[in-house]
Amino acid sequence: MFKQTTLILITLLFVGTAQISNASEENSSAAEMMHHNMKNMNDGRISLGLSPKMKQHQLTNMRAHLEAVQAIVSLIAEQEFDKASEIAHSQLGLTDEMKKMCNMFNNNDFKELGLEFHKSGDDLGDALKTQDTKKSLLALHNTLGYCTQCHATFKQ
Repeated sequence: MFKQTTLILITLLFVGTAQISNASEENSSAAEMMHHNMKNMNDGRISLGLSPKMKQHQLTNMRAHLEAVQAIVSLIAEQEFDKASEIAHSQLGLTDEMKKMCNMFNNNDFKELGLEFHKSGDDLGDALKTQDTKKSLLALHNTLGYCTQCHATFKQ
């Protein structure tokens, strides 16, 4: 009797586990399908038509910009304006490298928006040098406005 009860319990355990696993797979498939459908929806943004290599390069640059903004916010909170200014100029500003990169794009609107973003990075760096928190945050707000505008207008 004990062996029979144990066998029944083990069978029920396996059946229950299989059903849970199957339900999990169905939910995962449904989530993947929903993500795929949402990804393929026409969201109205302009595609830049980048090659996979260039797309990855651009995404890496944008992530680096986001990390720079995060560091700047932290440094403003710590009243480390000179360090924040240095990051703004070197990582967000219109360096020769950034000019060259922006000028590589065929879409003139994207190119101009990128150049304006990087100019605002230099404006942010200048504002941070004043050590005025309000002025610095307003300049950061302006810089982030270019990010928002770009992401609302363009897609990879």
